[in-house]
Amino acid sequence: MARLNTPAARILLGLVVPVLILFWWQAQSAQGGARALAFVPLQEVGATLAAQLASGFLLNDALATLSRAVTGLLLGGLAGTALGVAMAMWRPLDRVAGPLYHAVRQVPLLGWLPLIGLWVGNGDEAKLLIVSLAAFYPTVLNSYEGVRAVERRYVEVGDLLGFSAAQRFAHVLLPAALPLILTGVTQALAFAWIATIGTEILFGAQAGLGATMGVAQAQQRMDIILVAILAAALLGFTLNHLFARLRRHLLRWQPAIN
Repeated sequence: MARLNTPAARILLGLVVPVLILFWWQAQSAQGGARALAFVPLQEVGATLAAQLASGFLLNDALATLSRAVTGLLLGGLAGTALGVAMAMWRPLDRVAGPLYHAVRQVPLLGWLPLIGLWVGNGDEAKLLIVSLAAFYPTVLNSYEGVRAVERRYVEVGDLLGFSAAQRFAHVLLPAALPLILTGVTQALAFAWIATIGTEILFGAQAGLGATMGVAQAQQRMDIILVAILAAALLGFTLNHLFARLRRHLLRWQPAIN
């Protein structure tokens, strides 16, 4: 069993299901007829991928989607973390803003599309607003729960040492709440990426993986749709992997992490 825990073994095990899916896909496309349209041959997808890379279209789309996702994550994540921490530290703010937050977050993001479309149109501002909302909800909730879960004895030690409010937050509340805050950011990263692709499909854009999927669907170009899906999956996986490494580094003082 120890051999299965090596990096090479984990990579090989992770490739088993994708390889089986590729064999199944190729077998479906080999049957011809309608199945060949629904399951485009892999060699055709590979040729389209090479053409998209050579033309620069794929890189341009990936960078546009990445830019929207990161910008929305930063805006929504920072605002959500600040509000969650503030609500946890000041009970009056929790009582004023808490009920509204918990009511609003029950509305699916798709439910906001008609209202946002009327307010700011279908441009980049609307996409950025939706992506920011996707990042905002989980960061508020996890930041709030993280600060509220800090043991009272830690706060009392800070009071005995004469900490100011800022020192209590920096030296007591933030380190103790950081694991849950980062869990919220991890969720926000996934939600922001999904929301970015979704808004590009629904609203369209000059560039972006979702916009390319929408145009390719209208043109019935299954090969381009698959290339865009592949790029979105690889980029999303890479972002999640990089943040997981950053999270382990920030929480390296925790015994469970090491």
